[in-house]
Amino acid sequence: MDTHASVVVIGGGVMGTSIACHLARAGVPDVVLVERDELGSGSTSKAAGGVRAQFSDALNIQLGARGLEAFGRFQEDTGYDIGLRRVGYLFLLSTPQEVAAFEAGVALQNSLGVPSRLLDPAEARRLSPLISTDGLLAAAFSPDDGHCTPESVVHGYAATARRHGARILRHTEVTGIELRGDTVTAVATTRGRIATDTVICAAGAWSRSVGAMVGVDLPVMPLRRQIAVTEPVGGLPPDLPMTIDFTSLYFHAEGPGLLVGMSDPDETPGFSTDTHDRWIPRLCAAMERRAPALLDLRRTGGWAGLYEITPDHNALIGEATSVTRFLYATGFSGHGFLQGPAVGEVVRDLYLGRVPFVDVQPLSAGRFAADAPRPEANLV
Repeated sequence: MDTHASVVVIGGGVMGTSIACHLARAGVPDVVLVERDELGSGSTSKAAGGVRAQFSDALNIQLGARGLEAFGRFQEDTGYDIGLRRVGYLFLLSTPQEVAAFEAGVALQNSLGVPSRLLDPAEARRLSPLISTDGLLAAAFSPDDGHCTPESVVHGYAATARRHGARILRHTEVTGIELRGDTVTAVATTRGRIATDTVICAAGAWSRSVGAMVGVDLPVMPLRRQIAVTEPVGGLPPDLPMTIDFTSLYFHAEGPGLLVGMSDPDETPGFSTDTHDRWIPRLCAAMERRAPALLDLRRTGGWAGLYEITPDHNALIGEATSVTRFLYATGFSGHGFLQGPAVGEVVRDLYLGRVPFVDVQPLSAGRFAADAPRPEANLV
């Protein structure tokens, strides 16, 4: 292969396919997306599928809310059913500090049009009857949030991008980016050279190595996260929300059973996605404290995937200043899937020289060199 593209998108997860789709639908010719494996085979296919606008950072609230709008019309726009369930996100709060932080978060969310609210423990248990309210002080809930199927989103975006003229090259690994001075001239791949003057990095946990090809530091660290799936659970309410014991475990309905996950503070950075049971004792302790009914459920499956972590647990979105036409959208630290639709819009507008619907300059990778981190607190 020796070909030309007006823009090369690196990465075939939700971020890359959304960007390619938005560019192609805007009439950008010769959009090429390269993915070293199958579409969605990286972090996207391992995601829990949650979609929300309940964040502590105004930018994330706006990106999440815009994403929710896009997911709501996704089938109409692409023809793909993504299994969207608007059952809400329920954050369970057990300390005065958590309650105070979420009070401020709800006020900010409401000011930006998100219908979140604080609940008392009894209301929380009515929504999510598997929980225990012992030690629970309050909860935060937004009915617009929910979950859907990540793989369907990826394939819907990819199919739509193709219909509008984009090319998608699977099993094509990027091996280098050619420069003439500070100008991108081509992308080298395992299938040949693609002449181009624009590269968009949406390579998720692998983004740091892509940035290094042009001397741009994208401080993204891969970190394994594990998920378990349970046997069928009788009597689950049809609108069981995504339930998060803040800083601990989370669960939502997955078919007739539950999908259960939590962070593991003992996990070390790396690209391994092997599953192991070292996290299970901590998971069981969290269940015993907040949802003891889960302890009786048999695990029937599970998987491990990679979070793409940045130092402040917030995204990197922007365009490099040291190299012309090297854009990036990565480092979402666990909330990339839900922001994929909105970030596709933003990157399209950055490429076209338009003003995006939200100013993402504070999410530039240069914020760390400028000692201006932008931490996100509402992590799952």
